[in-house]
Amino acid sequence: MMSNGVAPPSQSTEPVLQVTDLSVVYNTEKGPLPAVRHVSLRIGQGEIYGLVGESGSGKTTVARAVVRYLPANGAVSGGSVLLNKLDLMGLSPVQMRRVWGSQITMVHQDPSAAVNPSIPIGEQIAEVARVHLGMDRRQAREKALQMLNQVGMSDPEAVAGRYAHQLSGGMLQRVLIATALTTNPQLLIMDEPTTALDVTTEAVILDLVHDLLEQYQTAVLYITHNLGVVARIATRVGVLYAGELMEEGAVPDVFKRKLHPYTLGLLGCVPRVDISKHDVELNTIPGSIPPLDGLPSGCIFAPRCPMAEDACRLEHPTQVEAEPGHLTACRRWQAVPRLPDLFAAPQSEIERGETPEGSLVLDARNVAKHFKLRGMGVAALWRRGPSELRAVDDISIRVRKGHTMGIVGESGCGKTTFARCVAGLVEASCGEMILEGEPLAYSVAHRPLSVLRKIQMVFQNPDASLNPQLSVGACIGRPLIMLGDTPRNQVGQRVRDLLRAVNLPEAYADRLPHELSGGEKQRVAIARALAANPTLMICDEPISSLDVSVQASLMNLLVRLQGAQGTSYLFISHDLAAVRHVSDWIAVVYLGRLWEVGPAEEVFSPPFHPYTEALLSALPIPDPDVRQKRIRLLGSVPSAVHIPPGCRFHTRCPHKIGAVCETEEPAWQNVARYHSICCHIPVDELCDLQRHLLRVERPAPGGKEGER
Repeated sequence: MMSNGVAPPSQSTEPVLQVTDLSVVYNTEKGPLPAVRHVSLRIGQGEIYGLVGESGSGKTTVARAVVRYLPANGAVSGGSVLLNKLDLMGLSPVQMRRVWGSQITMVHQDPSAAVNPSIPIGEQIAEVARVHLGMDRRQAREKALQMLNQVGMSDPEAVAGRYAHQLSGGMLQRVLIATALTTNPQLLIMDEPTTALDVTTEAVILDLVHDLLEQYQTAVLYITHNLGVVARIATRVGVLYAGELMEEGAVPDVFKRKLHPYTLGLLGCVPRVDISKHDVELNTIPGSIPPLDGLPSGCIFAPRCPMAEDACRLEHPTQVEAEPGHLTACRRWQAVPRLPDLFAAPQSEIERGETPEGSLVLDARNVAKHFKLRGMGVAALWRRGPSELRAVDDISIRVRKGHTMGIVGESGCGKTTFARCVAGLVEASCGEMILEGEPLAYSVAHRPLSVLRKIQMVFQNPDASLNPQLSVGACIGRPLIMLGDTPRNQVGQRVRDLLRAVNLPEAYADRLPHELSGGEKQRVAIARALAANPTLMICDEPISSLDVSVQASLMNLLVRLQGAQGTSYLFISHDLAAVRHVSDWIAVVYLGRLWEVGPAEEVFSPPFHPYTEALLSALPIPDPDVRQKRIRLLGSVPSAVHIPPGCRFHTRCPHKIGAVCETEEPAWQNVARYHSICCHIPVDELCDLQRHLLRVERPAPGGKEGER
C-alpha cells in the first residue's frame, strides 16, 4: 500500500530557493498591471512545493519571474529571489544564461512543444551535457543513454535515435524529465507536467518524479491545478489567487485544516469517487478572478467569498502564521474550519430502483471501426501482416432517457472513435446503432435533419469548435436556423434563453469567442448543442482542459440541464472522478473492446475488472489520509494493428493467471443483475484481491501522524 503523499525530506536549514516579497508587473497600453504581488516562499533540498490555483492566478508568472524569463513587457517590480544564496535578480543576462539549464531547469506542460521535432531525442539530451557539463561527444552520448535508462525508458538505444513524433506523450514527458535532470540541477520547475496525460500515464510519471528526486535531492516548484496530484506528490503547498498567496503550509495541514475560504472552495470543487450527482452538487466558487486593472481595494477574494464582511472589503489582510508553518491571508481564518460546507449545495438523495428507468434512447450493437492501412508505392505490394487498424472492435452499449453513460479508458483505447461513429462523423465498419427505435446511417451525410437534430456533440477544445469570426449569438443561433423550426424573428430570443440556461449573461450574444474564458466558451458550446433540443448529447472530454472550479460549474450545469430537459448524455473522459459524479452507468473500454459495464456505484465498488482496478489505483485523490494500493500499468496500450491474442489486456494485467489469458478470449461474468465483467478470473477471487484498493487512515486524536 502507498500513500498519496510523500515523506517530508530531510532538509538543510538553508533553503535552495528563497523568494521574498516578489512582485511582477506587465506594462501595457492601459498602464502597468500588477500580476503578482508580495509573494514569498521557500523550497528546501529534496522538497516538492506545490503551487495551486485557478487559471489566471499567476502561477506561471511566478515561475517565469523566478528564472528571469518574463515576456518583454513583464518586469520584477520588487522582492528578491535567492538560489542557494545567489541573488538571481542581480545577475546580468549573460550570467543568467549560465544558470539556465545547469542550476535551474524546467519541465513544461506540452512535451511535444518543448522538444525539437527535427533532432533525434538522444542528441537533444547529449547537447545539454556538452553545453553545461563540458562533455565530449562520446561522453555526452553515454550520459544521454544513462538518463533515458534512469527515467525507465525501455531500449534507450532505440529511443535515442527516434524523433519526437515517434514517441507517445508519456514517453516525451520522460524525455523532458531526463533532459532536465541531466545537469543535476539545484531547482527543477514543473509547470503542469501531467495535465495532458491520461490517469495511468500520469501515475507512472508522478512515481518516476518522486523516485528520481529522492535520488537527486533536487528542490522542485510544482505548478498545477490538480489538487489530487499535490496531495500525492508534494510536501508543502501554496494556494495562489489573483497574484497573491492565500494560504501556505504542509500538505496534510492545508488539506485537512483549511484556513482560507478559497482553499475550502477549491477542494470542494473536486469530484469524489464515493459520491455522485444524486448525493450532492459540487461546490463552485461564484464569479471569476478579477482583472488586473480592476483589483478590489480590500481582500482580493472578498467579491467571491461567502463569508466576507465589510471590513474584508475595506482592509487588505496581512498574512498570519495561524499554526506552526501554516500561513493564511484571511482575517477570519478562525471561522473557516467550522464551515466545511460553506460553498456546498447538498441535494436530497434520489431513490433508484433495481431496473433501468426511462425509455431506450441509443442501442449500439457490436459497433466496430477498422481503418485500412495504406502503403506507399511498391512497398505496399510486399507488406505482410495485418492491413487494418481496429480502433473500435465490437462495442455494445445502451443509453436510456435522462441517463448518462460514462465511457472511461486510457488515451488511444477507442473512446472518441466510438463516439464519432455514433455521431456519424466517422463511418462505422460494421454493427448497428438504433436511436429511439430508428436505425442510424453510418455517415452523417446520409442522416435526415430530424436525426441530426437529435444527436449533438460537445468537443474537448471549444476554440476548435467555435467559429472565431462569428459572434456567440450567431454560433448558438446557427443550429436553430439549420436544424430547428424556430422562426427567424424568434431566434434572438431563443439565443438569450439558451445563454441564461447555461448561466451566461444575455449580453454575451454580441461577443466574439476570443473575448471569453475557456469555461465560458465551453458553456457556449453546450448552449449551441442544446439549441437543437437533442435527445442524445455526446460530451467528449468537455472539461479536461479546464481548472477545477470551472469543471465543477460545468458538471453541475450538465446535471441541472439533464434534470430539466431529460437529455441523455454519452460522457467520455479519462477523469474517473468526473465520470463517477455525472454518470448513471459506466462502460470501461480498452484497446477497442468493452471490459466492464454496469451502474456507476457498482463499477466503482469491488469486484472490478483488473483494468478498472488499475485506473482507480492511478486516480490522484485530494486527501492525504487516503492510502491506495499501488498498481501501475507498465508500457503503453498495445498497437491496435497488432492486437495481443487471448485477453488483449494480458500484456499489462497485474493479475494474469497463466497461459489461458494469453490464448483464450475471456467470457462475460455477471457480478450483479446489470453489472458485468469480461475476465478469466472468477468474480469471488477478484473480490478478494481488490478488497483494500482504497483505505482511509486518519491519525488517532492526540497521536502523531504516520509517515506519508
